[in-house]
Parts: sequence; C-alpha cells; structure tokens
Amino acid sequence: MSEETSRLSVEELESKANTIRQHIIRMTTEAGSGHPSSSLSAVEVVTSLFFGGFMKYDPKQPDWPDRDRFILSKGHAVPVLYAAMAEAGFFSVDETMTLRKLGSPFEGHPNMKRLAGIEASTGSLGQGLSLGIGQALGVRLDQRPSHVYVMIGDGEMGEGQVWEALATAHKYQLSNLTAIIDQNGFQQTGSTSDVLDLTPFDSKIEPFGWHTQTINGNSMQEVVSALETARSVTDRPTMIVSKTQKGFGILPLLEEEGDTNYHGKPLSADLAEKALELLT
Repeated sequence: MSEETSRLSVEELESKANTIRQHIIRMTTEAGSGHPSSSLSAVEVVTSLFFGGFMKYDPKQPDWPDRDRFILSKGHAVPVLYAAMAEAGFFSVDETMTLRKLGSPFEGHPNMKRLAGIEASTGSLGQGLSLGIGQALGVRLDQRPSHVYVMIGDGEMGEGQVWEALATAHKYQLSNLTAIIDQNGFQQTGSTSDVLDLTPFDSKIEPFGWHTQTINGNSMQEVVSALETARSVTDRPTMIVSKTQKGFGILPLLEEEGDTNYHGKPLSADLAEKALELLT
C-alpha cells in the first residue's frame, strides 16, 4: 500500500490471505504446473507485508524511488507474490491466470525484466539475500527511507552464499533490511530435516549480529507483531524465523492425498474445487 493507505486489521488481513490462497490455487491449476504448496505456506507473511502497513509502494508507479522492496528468494513460490500484487492493484487477477503460459510475463519464477513491480529475478536458490543487501546498501547511499524485505526458503539455507550474506549484512549494519525464513520443513527432494538439518536457525543467526525472532508464521497476529518488532530495531539487520506448514489452508486435503510436501505440482481440477470450497 502507499503511504496514504491505512493498514488492515488482523481480521481483515486474514480475509485477504484467504483470497490470496484462492488465487494461488486457481492460477497454478489453470497453468497445469507450479508450486502451490510452497506458495501457501508464505501467505501470512506476504499478506502482512503488502496490506499490514509495513511496505510503502505505489502500484501506479512501481519504480517510485522511496518505495520499500520485497525480494522473494524462494522464487518458485512466485504465485503468492503475483496474487498479492494483483490484490494490491499492480495488475488484474485475470492476468495472473496466464501463469507459465507461452509469452506471459507471469513466469514460473519472478522476472524483473518482464513484469513491473518485481524487484529481483530469483529462483537460483541462495541468492536473494545477497540481492537484498545490495538494494539495502543502494537506498542507503541514495539516502532513501526504503526498507528491504527478503523471503528465504529453509531449504536454501543450506547454500553457503546465504551465510556469507548474513555476515555481510552485519558488517554494514543494515538496519533497513529484514529477512524472513519460510521454515515449512520441506524442499524439493524431501524434508529439510532429512536433507540438511540446520535448525534451530535463530541460535545460529544471532551470533552473526542479527536481531532474531522465531514465530508461528501461519498466525497472522504473530506475523504482524514480529514485523512491528523488526521495524523497531534501528541498529542491525533483523531476521524472522517463520515456522509454517507447506500447503497451509488446504493441508487436510494434501494429507488425504498422502503427500504433505506436494512440491512442484498443481492441484487437479477436482482437488482444486475441493480446496476452494475449503477456503470459501
């Protein structure tokens, strides 16, 4: 929202999140591909950022110099970003239904060259935090009041570049940078605990000089409170470890399917209909 728009209440944010979840399911099922479950886990955080009064932006002027920035490092979850941006007025919801279609700017990963309002082209996991550091340094040099948010997947925390970035952000005392780990417990090949268990994250990140919080990232109230705390920290970068559930909102249906990871595949038309009924 722009500076002039008032923030939504927690109850209104929960309603907005429900709408965003419906968009995610519709666009990925229409595409016949994509990552709905990875997108659904991140809905509360993305909804709060865009509609909870934490990000300044202007859909009519996506390159407004004083805007806040959001970088989705876990770029495969871009349906959640497209859905939020559509609700914010950057483009229509109908346009997002061209997700992954030939010639569509709504690609399977964010592409800043194709779509105004996308702050970074991501999808090569582990790079988003470094991009966020560059932008945070840039707006500081330009003396802009902008804040930079970066969402990281817990699977990509296994990339060494992320930990180098954590050290770099502390070196430059980037108080205008907030990172959020979407800790949904899964990555492409299985659970993160089986692939490379780096939890708990907070006790490993805090020694890098970051202010850290660990929350239930599917609780709108906890997300809002954590973002408020993050913005009150003015001497260092902040990290929110957001513990979430992959497929949150329709998890009972995925459990019935026998696959709570549900990575990289859309819901069938029948399952999508059931999911939308669950969210209505």
